[in-house]
Amino acid sequence: MSVEKVKEYFKQYGIKDRIEEFEVSSATVELASKALNCEPCRIAKTLSFMVNGNPILIVTAGDVKIDNKKYKAQFGAKAKMLKADEVTQLIGYSVGGVCPFAINDGVKVYLDESLRRFQTVFPACGSSNSAIELTLPELEKYSQYVAWVDVSKSQL
Repeated sequence: MSVEKVKEYFKQYGIKDRIEEFEVSSATVELASKALNCEPCRIAKTLSFMVNGNPILIVTAGDVKIDNKKYKAQFGAKAKMLKADEVTQLIGYSVGGVCPFAINDGVKVYLDESLRRFQTVFPACGSSNSAIELTLPELEKYSQYVAWVDVSKSQL
């Protein structure tokens, strides 16, 4: 349940060597943007929710929050984030390293429209000190996403 799990997953695609590991934490958007020397908005944060008894992941740009009204319209339920211990158990990674790759069976991945502004984004890779730069088509392919959704709002 770590960066090693993601490396093994990416091996089949020939991209495991693209994973960056840092001497410093990248567990939050701010820390990740410093470690990568990029704008916080380009950090692809992976958020864990429970919808009708099933865990889901939503990958958003680093500069947005979930819009509760849009979320409820999309999923038919109030946004309920998983607790830290639930994330590890249900998703397969610890908070700070949650990513949409090599996740537990049955977890659906959604990509938020806030990511579409960028040529490339930086999701975590299973640990609190890793990331990979991916184009949006690569993110779609490797995350095995279900759909694009519009469930965010600017934090400004």
